[in-house]
Amino acid sequence: MHMNLAFPPTVIVRHTHENPRKCSILPLRNRSDVVLLNYPLKDRPSLAGYLRLAAEGPELSADDAESGLLLLDGSWRWAGKMTRDFSDVPSRSLRGWCTAYPRASRLGTDPANGLASVEALFAAYHILGRPTEGLLDHYRWSKQFLLANSMKV
Repeated sequence: MHMNLAFPPTVIVRHTHENPRKCSILPLRNRSDVVLLNYPLKDRPSLAGYLRLAAEGPELSADDAESGLLLLDGSWRWAGKMTRDFSDVPSRSLRGWCTAYPRASRLGTDPANGLASVEALFAAYHILGRPTEGLLDHYRWSKQFLLANSMKV
């Protein structure tokens, strides 16, 4: 599963009910550093040595650079069930990053520090010192995201 990278590939688990037209992760499916899986999983890969990006938990830091990343991609509506299914994978949060994604949750389920999946992946790669080239190429709000987070990037 390591594909000759200096770090383990990022595992992204995408909820099948997520609208493909609104999905910020699908354009990354052919990257060598990404493994994209559909939720619910038929066969879960080993996630030993992985950290799950989450709204809660200790802050992701350069100390986590050796770890693989697990990103759960789905609306906040499905996040609870997806998170329970991967609760054994230690969580790490991304603090101080601002989303550019125009959120419109009618249920009020978006956490204040919530990011679009591709934004979270970019932030995590940046923090861990991994190459971010190409991550935001197909993201409609990339310029706004980079401007909003200029103090971090």
